Amino acid sequence: MKEKLLKYLTEFTSHSEEVQRSILDALQIEKYKRGTILLHQGDVPVIKCYFVLKGCVRQFFVDEYGKEVTSNFFTEEQAIPIFNDKRQDEFSRFSYACLEDSILVVGDLDSEKGMYHSFPQLETMIRKMMEINISEVQEEFADFIHSSPEERYKTIIKKRPQLVDRVPQHQLASFLGITPESLSRIKKRIEKDDD
Repeated sequence: MKEKLLKYLTEFTSHSEEVQRSILDALQIEKYKRGTILLHQGDVPVIKCYFVLKGCVRQFFVDEYGKEVTSNFFTEEQAIPIFNDKRQDEFSRFSYACLEDSILVVGDLDSEKGMYHSFPQLETMIRKMMEINISEVQEEFADFIHSSPEERYKTIIKKRPQLVDRVPQHQLASFLGITPESLSRIKKRIEKDDD
């Protein structure tokens, strides 16, 4: 698992192999069982960041009508920032749940500061990774807003095909902003067009 992190250290820093190994050894890596809730909607979040080495984590909220709405899925090599930079007493708007057994790098503000002090290039690496992540999220959101449900599904097939098989259909439909029945019709239409 740490090989994935080593890839980023090599790409974004000029640390020696020995220093890279020291960084990897200092990271907190945790295993979570399927169904584990990392954070509940309505809790006061501790400032944390997760990085998915293996597994799938769902971000969702329960709306005013009691309906669960999926807002994102995080899979391998994706960061899950859980920040509450407005006020420390503000409640989380989202819940985060492991849809699969997952292995995550877990960071908190205090440990990150210590790591940045010990390994200054690490902060640059994290910043670059976050810039890439934010850019991707902005692009995905812009595409999402301007596309039809069928185009959204085709984008999932093209950019994140593993989600189709890894997440329940009703959660994927919620993420796409449609009903499970509409998603079934779209899938059938696409399969028919491919024949």
